[in-house]
Amino acid sequence: MPAMQATLQYFSERLRSASSNATPLRLRGGGSKDFYGQTLHGEVLDTRAYRGILSYEPSELVITVRAGTPMVEVQAALAEQGQCLPFEPPHFGASTVGGMVASGLAGPARASVGTVRDFVLGLRMLNGQGQDLTFGGQVMKNVAGYDVSRLLAGSLGQLGLITEVSLKVLPVAPGEATLQCDGLTQAQALGLLHQWGGQPFPLNASAWVHDDASEPAQDRLFVRLRGAVAAVEAAVLKMTAQVQALGATVTRLDKAQAATDWQASGEQTLPFFSLPPAPELCLWRLSLPQTAPVLDVTSLGIQDRFYIEWHGAQRWLWARASQAEALRALAHQLGGHAVLFRTSSLHGDADKAVGVFSPLDAVQQRIQNQLKKQFDPAGILNPGRI
Repeated sequence: MPAMQATLQYFSERLRSASSNATPLRLRGGGSKDFYGQTLHGEVLDTRAYRGILSYEPSELVITVRAGTPMVEVQAALAEQGQCLPFEPPHFGASTVGGMVASGLAGPARASVGTVRDFVLGLRMLNGQGQDLTFGGQVMKNVAGYDVSRLLAGSLGQLGLITEVSLKVLPVAPGEATLQCDGLTQAQALGLLHQWGGQPFPLNASAWVHDDASEPAQDRLFVRLRGAVAAVEAAVLKMTAQVQALGATVTRLDKAQAATDWQASGEQTLPFFSLPPAPELCLWRLSLPQTAPVLDVTSLGIQDRFYIEWHGAQRWLWARASQAEALRALAHQLGGHAVLFRTSSLHGDADKAVGVFSPLDAVQQRIQNQLKKQFDPAGILNPGRI
């Protein structure tokens, strides 16, 4: 039996045994997303032995990969052909393709190009009983009934062990520019982003932050444009004029340096993420409508210190775990939700007692429970992760 087939057989037998014995399993690739979600339980089932690119057709814009394959290998293969995963999945370490899909996390361009599930064409998986199942395929229009392949994106391994994935890829955009706008308040930055969102600008990514590290401290908006060269250059001129009309300054960043900065944004290695204001504070992610206004969190006893991405739809802040209820109520009021993304260095997993994710309503919870029961009747896969 070939090595990869033997590995797949081992996974299946391990799942069947765990199901019959009600033994919890913790599905794990590179472990780079171990921090994300509720506290981990169960025996580790390491997926990294099942790796390799099965097929890659640059002309068809599709790649099929085994789930244990390191993301760096996939992205290197795509880069050789001038292609990419445009949603810029963060690695946070030794990320694998399976972990990328299971976590469902996307980087700076997510608001403009879509998220992980939008690029999943099909996948192969083992359910909680070790059954080998295939969903979707290698083209966009191939779905009849429930789109299970995309359902697995963001499921954190609770529905099955992803073994193979087919992903849509895209060519790297020929034109790109990053503008640094100094002196824009949060309200001004959000106003411009909302205005630009209604215009035919190739706006690809944005980030606003109050930069304490600069001398003097500055409110800064970064925007990245991607698309046809002519469209990018025309947008640079128009957007620069609109920013300068507000009394702010605009600098066009070197492309190589900008690429490093955007990667640091997605990987959360910027000072905002790596230097929490106090050891008892957790990193919170607020997912909101892009048109949500400036948030007043000082009335909640939370420091007014934000990192804002996705043209206003993703807002990061530091707050205590005990402030979960207030943050979630604020996000819910605006039509969004709040996630405890990283625990504090002082309390660790104890912070997760308040719940990592916002509670689902009764209908959503029933659907989730029924899906879990269908795919994993014994409840052995990543129990309690969501």
